[in-house]
Amino acid sequence: MAEPAVFAAEELSSDGFLGGKLTLMQPKSGYRAGVDPVLLAASVNARPGQRVLELGCGAGQAMLCLAARVADLALTGVELQPAYADLARRNAAANGREARVWTADLADLPAELRQQSFDHVIANPPYYRPGAHSPAQDAGRATALGEGTPLDLWFDAAARRLAPKGYLHMIQRADRLPDMIAAVQARLGSLEVLPLAPRAGRAAELVLLRARKGGRAAFRLHAPLVLHDGAAHLCDGEDYSPAIRQVLRAGAALPWPAA
Repeated sequence: MAEPAVFAAEELSSDGFLGGKLTLMQPKSGYRAGVDPVLLAASVNARPGQRVLELGCGAGQAMLCLAARVADLALTGVELQPAYADLARRNAAANGREARVWTADLADLPAELRQQSFDHVIANPPYYRPGAHSPAQDAGRATALGEGTPLDLWFDAAARRLAPKGYLHMIQRADRLPDMIAAVQARLGSLEVLPLAPRAGRAAELVLLRARKGGRAAFRLHAPLVLHDGAAHLCDGEDYSPAIRQVLRAGAALPWPAA
């Protein structure tokens, strides 16, 4: 099923993020954000007044979560699917944020955007290689989950748009880490990887990558950040660790390890 150019009101739900600091519209049937874009936003070491570009911004969840924590950011998004790009614009306006959202392919960015540079680029690319997961019936969800643009092109677009000393932050599945390192090392430096483990003693399922344009620091693989308390989920309700609960429910910064 082709994705509509604009979502109708009856196709949308209104969902709270960051303990109610944000209210974002999302399609009832389609790609709906989980905690991943919230964790991505919380990892970004942005300062007030800086310029932020989100590649593949969807409905704007990550960049708007970041803007809820850091004041006066200049927000720009790029989204391939017109209905989601429109939704990102509507979500920004509904939450009192200014954001320029382009409907474009990362491999063919508009000339005006190619003339701009940013202090931070953030991205939550599709997690699955082509054919690596069961295709979703909804076109928007299928595009969000299944890789159409090679991961290498995400890093190329990010590196080209970063200002000198600017930072890239990306969240991805842990099994894509070799692809990420191969793509980033010729383009950016000061690479850090923070694994995200669901529970203590469990293998990381996701990783956060931080890299810097022109950075010269040695590669750092941090100890995993554990998302949930306990060895297993034993009761109804959430069991996030206190630090992660602060990120998800209060909009706090993610506790990135000190250098």
